[in-house]
Amino acid sequence: MTGVMDRPAVLLVAVSRPWFWPVSWVPAYMGTVLASHAWLPAAADRPRSLLALLVLGPLIWFAVLAQNDLHDLPSDRANPRKASAPLVTGRLSARSLRRWYRLIAAASLVTAWFVGPLFVLGVAGVLALGWAYSVPPLRLKTRPGWDVAVNALVVGVVSPAAGWAITRPPWDFPWPFGLLGLLFAAALYIPTTVTDLAADASAGYTTFAVRFGRRPVFGVGLLLWVAALAFSLVLAAFDVLVPRTTLGPQLLMAPVLAAAYGLLTWRPSIFRLALLSVLFGVPTLGFALAYTGPAGTILP
Repeated sequence: MTGVMDRPAVLLVAVSRPWFWPVSWVPAYMGTVLASHAWLPAAADRPRSLLALLVLGPLIWFAVLAQNDLHDLPSDRANPRKASAPLVTGRLSARSLRRWYRLIAAASLVTAWFVGPLFVLGVAGVLALGWAYSVPPLRLKTRPGWDVAVNALVVGVVSPAAGWAITRPPWDFPWPFGLLGLLFAAALYIPTTVTDLAADASAGYTTFAVRFGRRPVFGVGLLLWVAALAFSLVLAAFDVLVPRTTLGPQLLMAPVLAAAYGLLTWRPSIFRLALLSVLFGVPTLGFALAYTGPAGTILP
């Protein structure tokens, strides 16, 4: 069994953390639904959509997380959650990981070209943000506020815009949807800084949670979450982007989501944040159902 776990392909997948792939896949898919008003892209766009999934899943996550692992090694060695990471255990050397990073980052850009030239620019931007997030001298991960902003921008804005761009021009991407995604993504990311608080503090990494503490992080996250829910209700009330048919269900679901956020992020863990994400999938599915139906708002 040990031999299988030490195979290069297995180690590379471990670095890319497959459980993170849906973090970019789901908003990208919502961007595609928003653009096409259909569950699936048109037949002519499906090959490009599959390539986009490859880029937005294993390729881009490996590239971003490889940089993170290389520069977070001191804290990862003291973090029980990272005890089995290939770089921590020595199953993968830093030199080998850097070499794989260069190869897979290049593969991300080459594959993105077959999706579209503007898609390449988006992937290059994400790679640049991943570098800025992890690598000195910028190392935005240790600059409170910037760590949240980078993750919220990539997941909440860039990912749905990438999905949109598969079928429609990226400059037509509706800004209210980007703002909505930004708020939700920031609210979901902030509690993750608490899960690694002890390890980051011991390593001297001034993350958002290290700088402000557990209680303020909870308060800011809850405020962002409630703001996102309220903004979605306003959009639905005016039938702008979010179909008015979702207003009633949203009014029922918003207090549930607000209470769930409070309960699950007061003492956050990976399991509790996963539960919150699953619960958030309910209104997300409702939005997709409304948007692909005849009552959905049609963008010009």
